[in-house]
Amino acid sequence: MKRVLGIILAVMVALGLWATVVVVGAREGWWRPMVAERGDAEAFLLWAEGRYAAESEGNMAIVLLEGGQASGSWFASQGRPVNAESLFQVASVSKWLTAWGVMTLVEDGRVDLDAPVSRYLTRWTLPPGAFDNDQVTVRRLLSHSAGLTDGLGFLGFGPDVDLPSIVDELTDPVDAYPGRSGVVRVGARADGTWRYSGGGYLVLQLVIEEVSGEAFNDYMRRAVFSPLGMSASTFVDPDPEHLAEIYAADGSEAVHYRFTATGAASLYTSVADMTRFLEAQVATPGAAPGCGVLSPETLAAMAAPEAFVYSLPVWGLGESLYAPNGAGGFVIGHDGSNFPAINTTARLDPATGNGLIVLSSGHATLASEIGGEWVHWQTGKVGLDTIVLFDLRRILIVFASGALVIIAGGVAFIWFGRRRAGAT
Repeated sequence: MKRVLGIILAVMVALGLWATVVVVGAREGWWRPMVAERGDAEAFLLWAEGRYAAESEGNMAIVLLEGGQASGSWFASQGRPVNAESLFQVASVSKWLTAWGVMTLVEDGRVDLDAPVSRYLTRWTLPPGAFDNDQVTVRRLLSHSAGLTDGLGFLGFGPDVDLPSIVDELTDPVDAYPGRSGVVRVGARADGTWRYSGGGYLVLQLVIEEVSGEAFNDYMRRAVFSPLGMSASTFVDPDPEHLAEIYAADGSEAVHYRFTATGAASLYTSVADMTRFLEAQVATPGAAPGCGVLSPETLAAMAAPEAFVYSLPVWGLGESLYAPNGAGGFVIGHDGSNFPAINTTARLDPATGNGLIVLSSGHATLASEIGGEWVHWQTGKVGLDTIVLFDLRRILIVFASGALVIIAGGVAFIWFGRRRAGAT
């Protein structure tokens, strides 16, 4: 019996070690082939074109950056052609730009990152929650670590619906994703754990209005878009002549949903403007990162870990930290998804100036898939988002295959041991 228990214990230890190997291997890309040879941008774009042709019936605009400058692009649509100037609704990529707006106020000394956000709110207050509302600081809102449990996901409003005010949307968010609370309140302790909160960015949108005394879009245009040369970007009233058609996953033209929570979900921008945004974050001869809108020190702070999942750093101040870049930092950026099938991503390695922009509709996950492959192609690492969204089935198969071998080996040892004992 002792021998059997020893074998069972050994099997359990082996399973634990194998699980560790599988998890590490998933992050290191051991189970994921490269889609193109490292450094071959043309081959990567060809792969992305193939994925679009096989998977999408909508539209797409892609730009690659190398060394802080655009190096390649590709455009496709099933309807009206799109190009570098076409405006896409970029969903949650909006949050990255909103974070820049907040940080301009921080640099001006008008907002304290670590002050309770209630200091800056007069038109709305956080409702009572399970924990102290003072734990909701601007820093924690930016990093989704304030303990808010709304889980938003905004669905938006149809073209014939009057948009609610920011205060009404915060008080009663009628366009919350199905199955999500939508109520913006403190439901968990602010312990550094990442908990997605679209409602938190609606609060930050309100902070910008309250502190600046301007409408949100007016302030963002003056403080961020204009200095960066993002002349076509807007949170309201996009130019219909340049607005890309919006498609559902079946290729049919979809409803253009509008939002009150524009800072969380409804920036309209082009790959040309987003290229300027990424370029502004890379040092060039004679110009520091930030282009005078934000300081290099602020950009570095935004890219530092603030929120964690299973002790892994996943978020900075308004930026997703996709994977280590091998230079002591991370590939940064943001993805976005809006109903029914808008999907976007913008990613940048600040150490190399290499980046990717994918704006699309007609497929709910294709831009994020391309973004995940780009991170792997650039760094050899796989982002946690890609592991969860696209690799989980593959990883479970790898783990199950190894686990079966380990368990079968344990059973065989027990069986042979008993046979030997019977023979004697």
